[in-house]
Amino acid sequence: MQKKNKKKTESLKRVHRKSILFNRKEMNAINRYCRKYKIKNKSRFMRETIITAILQKFDEDYPSLFEDQPNLFASSNRDY
Repeated sequence: MQKKNKKKTESLKRVHRKSILFNRKEMNAINRYCRKYKIKNKSRFMRETIITAILQKFDEDYPSLFEDQPNLFASSNRDY
């Protein structure tokens, strides 16, 4: 069981670094948000926020069976 846990831990280890720059207003907004909601780990907060946005976008873009779903309440040019 040790090997399995170690392998899983190694696969989740963060080894890829990215840097991001903010202007003064953006940084002030982030700091204010973190103070208001008592966020102590900004790195974790930003990582989770970015990944959440990405996963939501993937979910929105996921192909569906009916790409153009009919709108039953839209007005049409047909006279019935």
